Amino acid sequence: MNNNSIIFIGLDTHKTFTQLAVLKDERGAKPDSLGKINTNKAAFIKLARQLQSQYPKATLHFIYEAGPCGYWIYRLLTSLGHCCYIIAPSLIPKKPGDKVKTDKRDAAKLAKLFKAEELTTIYVPEAEDEAIRDLSRARETAMKDLKDAKFQLKGLFLRNNIKCDVKDNWSNQHLRWLTELVLPHP
Repeated sequence: MNNNSIIFIGLDTHKTFTQLAVLKDERGAKPDSLGKINTNKAAFIKLARQLQSQYPKATLHFIYEAGPCGYWIYRLLTSLGHCCYIIAPSLIPKKPGDKVKTDKRDAAKLAKLFKAEELTTIYVPEAEDEAIRDLSRARETAMKDLKDAKFQLKGLFLRNNIKCDVKDNWSNQHLRWLTELVLPHP
């Protein structure tokens, strides 16, 4: 391997394990399956060290699908000095009739498609931006849940013919009325 060679590592990530496939930057090279590793920091650090010692003069390019594991794998691998890319699952080309999906095939497919430059990577937000996004989504969900709960409570009152004398819904006076309310059945 010369100094300009690239090793493409396809990762099919899951909550507890990650399937690996390695593809050399040579004409006609086929992806080799490296098996599975645990999806944790220690396993990824060990993997990166092993691959770097196995291919000392090559640049490692890791690729995986965006999913429930988030961006910590990307941040870890880039902090170790390696190239890492994330692909949106919807942007992966699919051949008609290609119905068989296995973790091994998915990892190999990612490596092959990335080597062939047929994948478009996604933007990875900074950790601070991701934290704000998570907080914003959590607030949005909480507000929707609150609204749904209010509708359910109003529906309960309507079904049980309970009428409130307070005109301003969800005010302090209305909330006090709710605490004093006794339903007809326990």
